[in-house]
Amino acid sequence: MEWLWLFGIGIVATFIGTLSGSGGLINVPAMILLGLPIHSIISANKFSNMLSSFSSFYVLLRRKELAFKEAMKTGPIALAGGIFGGLFASSLSQQSLQLFAGGMLIVALGLSFLKKKKTNYSSRIVPSRALPFVGVIGWYDGTFGPGQATLQMNLFRHVGISYLASIGLTRFNTFLSCTGAVVVYFFSGHLNMMIAIPLAIGSITGAQISVRIADKLTLGQVNWLLRSMTILLIFQVCYSIFTK
Repeated sequence: MEWLWLFGIGIVATFIGTLSGSGGLINVPAMILLGLPIHSIISANKFSNMLSSFSSFYVLLRRKELAFKEAMKTGPIALAGGIFGGLFASSLSQQSLQLFAGGMLIVALGLSFLKKKKTNYSSRIVPSRALPFVGVIGWYDGTFGPGQATLQMNLFRHVGISYLASIGLTRFNTFLSCTGAVVVYFFSGHLNMMIAIPLAIGSITGAQISVRIADKLTLGQVNWLLRSMTILLIFQVCYSIFTK
């Protein structure tokens, strides 16, 4: 039955994440509530994100919404950040990583309130001053992840990148940082495919559903649902940690 729960979590988290972002704010704490090992939870989340982020990046690349040369400027930095993030998370004990995850959930919840304003910027060139921040965000994504897309989108918009190019760069960097982390988790023995595969299948299903009914929900309704569920899950996760 566990695979069915993981499949359902993948559907719900990616459905909401596709519509309003920060789907990791749902699937990570929800899997914690299932009693799964925190390292396996994060590695499964990275595996799922690796697949879904590449598919969205590829669509935007084929539509020529971003330049592959600019993606390759940020990609290796995001990959390195993901590797170092995975190494950091793998070095933590189960309890330490749970405490770290709880703290990061609260931070990521705050990031979800950042408004994603569309701009009139049309540049596709990533300035060099943005590259160190790409590395830091990649490290965070490899370590934990929820909220990292909000950080990247705001970073690229801040330096003048067009809206669609920002989405494409964020998806590409997420793919590479997750790939780096997945490799580390695999060789450290934390990647459990019995957890990762049903979550990934659910995530792909949730993305397809969200595309088909997106016009029937308002962004405000989805954001309200996301934040309400996340607040409840944070309290539950903290309760489960400190009452052991």
